[in-house]
Amino acid sequence: MKSTQLPVNEYAAYYTPYINALGEVTLMDELEISLHDFIHFVQNIPMDKFDYRYAEGKWTIKEIIQHIIDTERIFAYRALRISREDQTPLPGFDENDYIDNTSANSRSIQDLLTEFSAVRHSNLFLFKSLSEEQLKRIGTASNAAVSVRAIGFIIIGHQKHHQKVFQERYL
Repeated sequence: MKSTQLPVNEYAAYYTPYINALGEVTLMDELEISLHDFIHFVQNIPMDKFDYRYAEGKWTIKEIIQHIIDTERIFAYRALRISREDQTPLPGFDENDYIDNTSANSRSIQDLLTEFSAVRHSNLFLFKSLSEEQLKRIGTASNAAVSVRAIGFIIIGHQKHHQKVFQERYL
């Protein structure tokens, strides 16, 4: 399935910019392509930019990478539970609380990218293991209906959103 074919009732409206930004991609291909694209993109950022904040109270690039990792883990957990027909409504999370409780800025960029790669590879195995029926399953997360396949596309769109933020506000 292509991202452009994803029914809008399979995700909350606030995820529409993430889905629309993908263009016409397939889930499995883009999960892998975007992994390599992100690593290559980050490796080309000048070293002096990783701890830069473009305004008071804004996150550094290292913190944003940690946020991408944390968010992908949470979304993959949601996808797993929903794919297994767990109908428990899954709570949202406050990304600011998560960043406040990391040591992202004391980590090396290579360490962050290695963790990102490990998380994405794990999620590639998860999504590849799911049947078409499991990918179509819908559950509740953050008080909104969401399908497993939509979660996969949201993971990619979220990453691409932050790459764009890097380009526009940090570089």
